[in-house]
Amino acid sequence: MKQIINWIKDNNIIDFSWLKKTTFVELKDIDVSQDPVRPELDLNWRTSFKRQIFGLQCDETIEGVICFAFTNDVPQTVRELDLMSRVAMYEKNADTIIAYTVWSRKKGAGKKIMHEALKFAKINGFKRVVTLSPLTPMATHYHIRNGAKLLGHNPTTQNFEYNIS
Repeated sequence: MKQIINWIKDNNIIDFSWLKKTTFVELKDIDVSQDPVRPELDLNWRTSFKRQIFGLQCDETIEGVICFAFTNDVPQTVRELDLMSRVAMYEKNADTIIAYTVWSRKKGAGKKIMHEALKFAKINGFKRVVTLSPLTPMATHYHIRNGAKLLGHNPTTQNFEYNIS
């Protein structure tokens, strides 16, 4: 399979050269209705209590989006994520990035934005990067393909952890 992928890349059937021109940028405003994972979370929710939104920008276009909350524990629900990120902000003790939504608009952007997120975590001294992912095969395959380890299944979500060392 890897040989086929390399052949496709070598023959420019799928061009990933645009990825070299991308930058990881903080976003203050996004159209939350485009979020295929958590469109119900409004912009205010995503940016309050020190939560942040980042994009993978190529030229002037955002090709991928990832949303973070900062905690000191692993939530199993969006409600827990909300409460934990509020507490961590007030107590100033967040050591874990929770990636609660990630999506891409172009092939290759999802993997690249997660790679950039891990660099962000390391540079900023976070100990862990954990997801709060839906219970879908697509989410499972995405995180496993990108090197995450399954922490556990919850009633409505699953958590994966990425190695940032």
